[in-house]
Amino acid sequence: MAADEPTRPSPEALLEASKNATRGKLRIFLGAAPGVGKTCAMLKAAHRKRSEGVDVVVAIVETHGRRDTEALIEGLDVLPRRALAAKGNAYPEMDLDALLARRPQLALVDELAHSNVEGSRHPKRHQDVAELLAAGIDVWSTLNIQHLESLNDVVARITRVRVRETVPDRVFDTADEVEIVDLTPQELIERLNDGKVYAEAQAQAALKNWFKPGNLTALRELALRRTAERVDDQMRAYMRSHAIRGPWAAAERLLVCVNESPASAEVVRRAKRVADRLNAPWFAIHVETARSRALGEKAQTRIADTLRLAESLGAETLTLPGSRNIAADLLAWSGDNNITQILLGKSRRSRWFEFRHGSVVQELMREAAGIDIHVLAEDRATTAPEAPERGHDEQPRRTPTESVAVYVATALMVAVATLLGRALVAFVTVPNISLIYLAAVLWSATRYGLGASIFASIASTLAYNFFFTEPRYTFTVADPSQVLALIFFCVAAVLTSTLTARERVHAQTAHDQARTTAELLAFSRKLAGIRKLDTLMAASAAQIANMLKVDALMLLPDVKTGALVPMASAPAGAALDEADLAAATWCWDKNQPTGCGTDTLPGGRRLFLPLRTGQGRLGVVGISRSVGNARLSPDERRLLDALADLAAIATERIRLAKDIDQARMLAETEKLRGSLLTSISHDLRTPLASIIGTFATLRAHGSRFDAAASEELLASAQDEAERLNRYVSNLLDMTRLDAGALEPKREPCDLGDLIAASVRRSAKRLAEHKLKLSIPANLPLLLLDETLMDQVLVNLLDNAAKYTPAGSHIEIGVVRHRFSIAIHVRDDGPGVPPGDLDRIFDKFYRVREDADRSRAGTGLGLAICRGFVIAMGGRIHARNRSETSDGGSAHGAEFLIEFSPELIAEALPETTA
Repeated sequence: MAADEPTRPSPEALLEASKNATRGKLRIFLGAAPGVGKTCAMLKAAHRKRSEGVDVVVAIVETHGRRDTEALIEGLDVLPRRALAAKGNAYPEMDLDALLARRPQLALVDELAHSNVEGSRHPKRHQDVAELLAAGIDVWSTLNIQHLESLNDVVARITRVRVRETVPDRVFDTADEVEIVDLTPQELIERLNDGKVYAEAQAQAALKNWFKPGNLTALRELALRRTAERVDDQMRAYMRSHAIRGPWAAAERLLVCVNESPASAEVVRRAKRVADRLNAPWFAIHVETARSRALGEKAQTRIADTLRLAESLGAETLTLPGSRNIAADLLAWSGDNNITQILLGKSRRSRWFEFRHGSVVQELMREAAGIDIHVLAEDRATTAPEAPERGHDEQPRRTPTESVAVYVATALMVAVATLLGRALVAFVTVPNISLIYLAAVLWSATRYGLGASIFASIASTLAYNFFFTEPRYTFTVADPSQVLALIFFCVAAVLTSTLTARERVHAQTAHDQARTTAELLAFSRKLAGIRKLDTLMAASAAQIANMLKVDALMLLPDVKTGALVPMASAPAGAALDEADLAAATWCWDKNQPTGCGTDTLPGGRRLFLPLRTGQGRLGVVGISRSVGNARLSPDERRLLDALADLAAIATERIRLAKDIDQARMLAETEKLRGSLLTSISHDLRTPLASIIGTFATLRAHGSRFDAAASEELLASAQDEAERLNRYVSNLLDMTRLDAGALEPKREPCDLGDLIAASVRRSAKRLAEHKLKLSIPANLPLLLLDETLMDQVLVNLLDNAAKYTPAGSHIEIGVVRHRFSIAIHVRDDGPGVPPGDLDRIFDKFYRVREDADRSRAGTGLGLAICRGFVIAMGGRIHARNRSETSDGGSAHGAEFLIEFSPELIAEALPETTA
């Protein structure tokens, strides 16, 4: 790329600018610690804006009782706060809706990392700010460096204090302006001693913990460095959006070029030393071209090793898809990323190679504008001479048999073109028959590459000379002008074949990349639908084996022992020997690649990579090849990393889903446990207290009571004992249901006799109600557990009596349908609130009532009914009578138990009711 070539703004930068056109601007006043004066600086700047005619509103500013801050608020329009109730107290928070309705030009929102009170629209204040910005309102806010999410662990190590309120880094990075408010540690400590930050007692405690000179110095450096990084990113974004070609040398940024030369590792190490001296970020880049993709395995491995070396030394590594002009690609990337210095090794390639392909070093030195080019000399004593390199568009070497077949096919194509030309000449006059040979040249170039196309060009020239130029059938040329024609035809054929072969390589590369991308997309979609870990491991192993043509093995840690165990392999049946297992264990323990092609156990036959995400390590993937070792080319290594990352993310998703389910189960268990304790503490102790009180009264004063009074007290104690027995029975029944230990003993039962027995058991509870029985004659026998069914009916009758006023009707009856039988229990009570119908059969759930109308009970009766009915093969549901066809204007609840034909011991008659 020429230095004076015009450039265009980055499309991504222009798109981002268009998105932000209607968005408000965010300005952050950043400090290294509390008390440096961020809020005061913001308020002073706001006064200046107000004097310029800007509509400024104080949305929320925390003064913490500081008189200087309170004085600065005077004269500004202050928005009243909104009081939110939480935990019995009222907390004043920013009124977001009022602020959006007021719509000022500038809103002052203090303490960006603040967590809002429960009940607010957003849990965090920075989310409120995002809504204000989206509405087109400019916002100024304050932030301390310790509240940035990425620095949370760093600050905790420095100060020994974990900051709980954090802000995502993206909020800070997308701020339009950042103004750092800085004080030296000594000045800040003096402010503390003067009581300008905290009260005296709080200030003395802070000086002993957070506000130590060492802590403040470290936090100050963090704030300055993080702001500098953000400003650097902002400057490069500005350069891209305004089509400004770099570099702007506001700070040094180094780029080191990596190729297949053995000296590249030495160049990388020297670049590391230069970057350390300059305290500058540095990048290691390999420009991948058609020629570099055609290199042998040894050269490809050397490139990958050099990039890994650079990454281990702290560089940001990148493989850049390039064109034929490598220097232009490097300069374009350097300009976009504000690189100020480029380091590369001195070329050791031959003059002939540089004549054919050009010299990257010379082109960089000639075209670079504003970028320093450092050409580092090699140590010839430690660098072995390189074997001759193949051409730019040369394809991987073919076997001798394949090469002969290629050239034979090319010769046949030239012969076909000759025959076609002879046939055309015999029938029509063709001005330039030589063009027919270009078809053969293009065919060989697109099908077989550069070597075959050059052979086709030479063969076509000779054939054209022999068959179509005078004198024919000889290689002699009579007309001198024909000599020039043959020469130009040969040159044109060679150039055409070269360009076509190069485009073939590019097309093949694009096709391979598109296929890889499509396969990765399909794999990611497949992973999204997998819910089981073993299925995921099998799919991942199969995908890795299919795309890389390797044997793949997935290992995960055992839940109990923590040792790695194979989960899946492709092909199936792969086994690990002791050496492989040791390498896999080392990879898991150290969280680093191990085995073939790495620095650890490089002689192994397998390559092991850790499966990891931002949350940590999850497992290990191992690969091997049936033939040869498991060394991968850079392209294959990047593909393996991508597949491993997808598998790791899916693994983490499944584990997180499992953890969520377990957390939900634990929460439900705790909820049930709490409900059980509540029931035991009240509903079980109440009858116990009554029984104990009765017997204590009889023992202490029994002689004072006549026989009737004593009998009344004993009857009351017996009633309470029976109620307690029902509660305990319900708890035991629910325990049996939860444990899955309930096995109904189905026997033919007569519903009439069963209902009559249940009514007799419930006689005392139904004494104050009017009972109505509706049981048809000639009912068939049902296959039921008589004991369980009796308990179901007793619980339903007890529930009806409990929630129905005295003197009202309770109906129990049976309805025959064509293929089923249903039992209903109806009452004339208030019914079930519609919102409770779906939960009325849940354990420990009770309909909410007023405190003076609450009924005693554990909330287990209806849950037991449902469990027993389902265990016997039936189903039960509740509804209000006003919703049924026979209810009319009646009110009350109805519980309906339905039994399918499988439970009917006798065939039903054809009548229906």
